[in-house]
Amino acid sequence: MMGGPPIYRALVNDGATKGTRLPKGTVRRIAGYARPHWRAIALFLLATSVSSSIVVANPLLLKTIIDHGVTRQDVSLVTWLAVAVAALAALEAALGLTSRWLSARIGEGVIYLLRTQVFAHVQRMPIAFFTRTQTGSLISRLNTDVVGAQRAITSVLQSVVSNLISAVAVVATMAVLSWQITAIALLLVPLFLLPAKFIGRRLADISRAGMNTNADMSSLMTERFNVGGAMLVKLYGRPAEESGAFAERAARVRDIGISQSVFGGLLFTMIGLITSLATAVVYGVGGHLVIGGAFELGTLVALTTLLTRLYAPITALSNVHVEVMTALVSFDRVFEVLDLKPMIDERPGARDLPEGPLSVRFDGVSFRYPSAEEASLPSLELTPQAEKADDAQVLSGVSFTAEPGSMVALVGPSGAGKTTLTHLVSRLYDPVEGVVRIGGVDLRDATAASVRDTVGVVTQDTQLFHDTVGANLRYARPDATDEELAEAMRAARLGPLLDALPDGLDTMVGDRGYRLSGGEKQRLAIARLLLKAPSVVVLDEATAHLDSESEAAVQQALATALRGRTSLVIAHRLATVREADLILVLEDGRVLERGTHEQLLAHGGLYTALHRTQFAPQEKARA
Repeated sequence: MMGGPPIYRALVNDGATKGTRLPKGTVRRIAGYARPHWRAIALFLLATSVSSSIVVANPLLLKTIIDHGVTRQDVSLVTWLAVAVAALAALEAALGLTSRWLSARIGEGVIYLLRTQVFAHVQRMPIAFFTRTQTGSLISRLNTDVVGAQRAITSVLQSVVSNLISAVAVVATMAVLSWQITAIALLLVPLFLLPAKFIGRRLADISRAGMNTNADMSSLMTERFNVGGAMLVKLYGRPAEESGAFAERAARVRDIGISQSVFGGLLFTMIGLITSLATAVVYGVGGHLVIGGAFELGTLVALTTLLTRLYAPITALSNVHVEVMTALVSFDRVFEVLDLKPMIDERPGARDLPEGPLSVRFDGVSFRYPSAEEASLPSLELTPQAEKADDAQVLSGVSFTAEPGSMVALVGPSGAGKTTLTHLVSRLYDPVEGVVRIGGVDLRDATAASVRDTVGVVTQDTQLFHDTVGANLRYARPDATDEELAEAMRAARLGPLLDALPDGLDTMVGDRGYRLSGGEKQRLAIARLLLKAPSVVVLDEATAHLDSESEAAVQQALATALRGRTSLVIAHRLATVREADLILVLEDGRVLERGTHEQLLAHGGLYTALHRTQFAPQEKARA
């Protein structure tokens, strides 16, 4: 319903921006997006202006045909004026197509620029931004708001120019032909504006309710139709309840759609009725004036024709401020995302990390997660999340060195700060205090590309795109050949899987890789890591939830992946801990103990307690 005529769109949007105050400089900033298209905009305005001016030409030609051609039986004049009417119609059609083409060119160009800027900007946001942001709200900024912003430059601009020129030209022409009829026409204007305002407010309420209800229905479908949601529904045996919940939302959408259609129809019916009544009044008064000799019959026909072209532009212009504000607010909502500064940025003069085996060094590193004000926008959160105290440290004074080619195991209770520490190595965050160095270079002084190339990460929850096996592997190295992909899969102990895939590397893995087992997904992540060939490897509980058979295969693949590389491993397996060159025991964000497996057992501290509860049972199970 939102794709209707400008009058209807304005009335539907009425009230949506009530009380909204735009930041200073918004209009000037919008002009920057329009500036590259200034030639197209100039042609667009010219075509629209000429097309709007033709509105008065046809009625005047009709007047001449009747008064000087038909009544005087001048066949030649009637013929030539009829040809002129046809030519004007063709010109108007050509100008309309030209305006549409220019409008599309300008609008789509603005949409493209805004979307690519927002997408690229969002890519630079910290992980905290994505943990707080509702995905649907963010996508809405790239779709609904960007399209709304585009209308500020095309649809709204065209509406203002064409309606203003049309209204002025029609009123001026009518005044020249008959000031009496013009006065009557203008006195009837409130009859159009009052129902438009009254019904428009109701349409605005219905439209907003419809958008909210549609969003609720879409959200339910998105959650239930992904693999995880569908599996949860089936496992808990509640498809009937889900169907009922969806039916309830769909019924609300249906009822709102009916109301919107009825009120929209009522609006156009009333405007059409009032137009007919106004035409009747003009014919009645004008007929008496013609009989009295005030003007000729052709003038009356021209006046009534012009009358039908007067009220639509005036009604649209009465609501143009709503369309303008709605479009400007859409721009402002897009700018709100673009103005959120990334917390992780590349410094001027940043340098690449060195190649080869590299050390990883933490010097007095302290860290707390950013607050909502620092990392996200309240308007993008479904429900604003409560904040912890600003001084709540996740890491405090952490210092250690992982020598080139060595393995450092991170152990400790849940919430000790192990995963946070690995996030700092891959520079998903920067420390609040202290320095993280790789190869002797402060990561804040390194280029983002070199950090990505140097550090490879495998997490316990492997993320795969809904694409082919080959495409997911090439995400690490786009130029890799099929032979190199197959070699990486075999090195990750996926040779049998590769041979069994129905379409080989072109086999689709499904949503989040659900067509693969947990162990296969983990090994595919390791194959991706091998293709990337990083100097530093981070393993975040990569085998935490695998069965013994899958764990054994993944461990073999990991042995290949870690060979000759510096690695930080969050360890829940005894074999990993024993192989580590250094074990760090963390609790409450601090390193309480450090050493080898034997040294820490001999110390008798927290590690000994963890070994007794976590690692000793594994040792007995293998005995």
